[in-house]
Amino acid sequence: MDTDDRGTVAAEEFATDRIAGYDVRPGTPYPFGATYVPGGVNFSVYSSRADDVSLVLFKPGDSVPVAEIPIPDEFRVGGVWAITVLRIGEGDVDYGYRVFGPPQPAPGDRFDPAAVLLDPYAKAVTGRDTWGEEPDWNSPNQYRARLTADHFDWQGDHPLRLPAKDLVVYELHVRGFTRHESAGVAAPGTFAGLREKIPYLKELGVNCVELMPVFEFDEFENSRTSPTTGDLLLNYWGYSTVGFFAPKAGYAAGGAAGRQREEFKELVRDLHANGIQVILDVVFNHTAEGNEHGPTIHFRGLDNSTYYQLTPEGYYQNFSGTGNTFNCNNPVVRDYILSCLRYWASEYHVDGFRFDLASILDRGEDGAPLENPPLLEALSYDPLLKDCVLIAEAWDAGGLYQVGAFPNYGRWAEWNGKYRDVLRRFLKGEPGTVGELATRLVGSPDLYGTRGTTASVNFVTCHDGFTLNDLFSYNERHNEANGEYNRDGNSDNDSWNSGAEGPTDDPEVLALRRRQAKNAMVLLLTSQGIPMILAGDEFGNTQGGNNNAYCQDSEISWLTWPKTDEADELRRFTTQLIRFRQEHEVLRRATHPTGADAVPGYPDVSWHGTRAWQPDWSEGDRVLAVMRCGEHEDGSADFVYVAANAHWEGLELELPDLPGDMRWHRAADTSAEEPEDISAPGAEPVLEDQLRYPIGPRSAVVLVGRRNDG
Repeated sequence: MDTDDRGTVAAEEFATDRIAGYDVRPGTPYPFGATYVPGGVNFSVYSSRADDVSLVLFKPGDSVPVAEIPIPDEFRVGGVWAITVLRIGEGDVDYGYRVFGPPQPAPGDRFDPAAVLLDPYAKAVTGRDTWGEEPDWNSPNQYRARLTADHFDWQGDHPLRLPAKDLVVYELHVRGFTRHESAGVAAPGTFAGLREKIPYLKELGVNCVELMPVFEFDEFENSRTSPTTGDLLLNYWGYSTVGFFAPKAGYAAGGAAGRQREEFKELVRDLHANGIQVILDVVFNHTAEGNEHGPTIHFRGLDNSTYYQLTPEGYYQNFSGTGNTFNCNNPVVRDYILSCLRYWASEYHVDGFRFDLASILDRGEDGAPLENPPLLEALSYDPLLKDCVLIAEAWDAGGLYQVGAFPNYGRWAEWNGKYRDVLRRFLKGEPGTVGELATRLVGSPDLYGTRGTTASVNFVTCHDGFTLNDLFSYNERHNEANGEYNRDGNSDNDSWNSGAEGPTDDPEVLALRRRQAKNAMVLLLTSQGIPMILAGDEFGNTQGGNNNAYCQDSEISWLTWPKTDEADELRRFTTQLIRFRQEHEVLRRATHPTGADAVPGYPDVSWHGTRAWQPDWSEGDRVLAVMRCGEHEDGSADFVYVAANAHWEGLELELPDLPGDMRWHRAADTSAEEPEDISAPGAEPVLEDQLRYPIGPRSAVVLVGRRNDG
């Protein structure tokens, strides 16, 4: 018997059995998945109703297994099948599982011994290694787990832990951000390509990117040819997860070589080095296995009734609108989700998570909302997730809408859909919106009064819907290219085409659209809460009126990086607004205003109309002004006045007086021509008339009060 230099028995001598040509021994049940141990690899998988489980090994690239190792029943502990296979090294094999169910299946059982199942804990997945490369449809094993080690030089990196009140979130699609040739990167459409754009993000001023799904998914899921355009339609957005622990190989320049894990870590490390946090958009409400007619990938063939919400007859509940609903509050599934998020927080250093259709995480096994959902409570108090930002899309496709009422345990923020809706209606010029708009601008205290302003993630646009440019360019959706006869996507967009549907050469219409985009940015970036900008909105990106581009891996969805004066104008405007926000604590306060004096004689917030101190809350009014008052970090008084006019005519504003020798200075006026439309912080010109200010039609104004340097 061999011993090492300490006199202990070498690990490879501990084999208890030899099966299918491999030395094996009983495995360790935890952790689940494949884990390197001295001398080999430990494999552990959960299946409570299986009669037998086999480990299936492949040589990388081969379609026929090199070995199939039945896991002896004596290696099973409870519902966990665990085996250690000796003398397997990194890159030697891909693997999966074959699971045999009971002879008399229950209504919820969907065992399929013909399928080789993907390990749900796989840290790397093969099968879709290069984006858009058509797979072998005849292969019975479309996805495989690949053995990989967790080694990476982080060079001292750690999550940034920026205060939530200081965040400016930028939502982007990894592929679409740099896929177009105008992006000018060496590795378009990849994590590496996004790394090349970090200087742009830093110059823009955003300090947090929210990445649309980067967990492994299949872009060929439901792929088809558009009858309208003849283009191949793919699962472009990726809201249909295959591998929850694995980065998308097709998003890596070296995905075919298995470098997706390293490339994503390099991206996170470099973003952090430039002061930019990383939030992942995660999808735990459903999986890529679909309904009764969907493919068997992993969960369905392992333990269908554990992982999915089923009817008594064994059919799938569908609160996600995509065919199935993940059984999130089952203890086994809850533990799976927690393990996944802990892994991304610890192994990939990500700073937070945005949960797609998060209200499903609130549902019990029968689909009913829970008073105290165990998963949300566990996420809120998990020690490894303590510093992570947690954001809920507080609704689902089953009709549960919880904006302002999502179970939060003092930890969760929410995409504030009510903010989006009223801001759009106000800018469109609808009556009766001024009162609600006022509430939204100060952090929605009616929704988050006990939680603070950072519970509200404010946004005007996101990936799902019109871009900011299209919001003011189209009355109706134009989704014909999706091949669904323009029936898909939201038909209620609160949009307005500004006088012409779609592209136009009319200079007045074009000027109005630019002004409306600036108006939206002014209100968004001066609102209390966490602002979120959709990538490309800062330079007028368009999707040609498509408000549901989920299937468009094309120029419809790819950002076109324009080199035009109009694009530069809006980008400069947005950049200066972000800097203005960071200069003024009164716009970033984490607590809602109370109306108490912040400076003697001046409350922390006051409302105004065309007359100072006299807001007009009537149904027909379309102008609102708000003044915030507080202190800078140096103790000096800080006054910020924001006015928005949704009238089609210009108005004259009576300005509130400032104390002592302070004077109003113009920070931004969306009706002014560039470069007078906005000034750099600290360089705002003083107003000649301190009593009145003319506000243009459909425009917004930002004034800052400070001592007159002259």
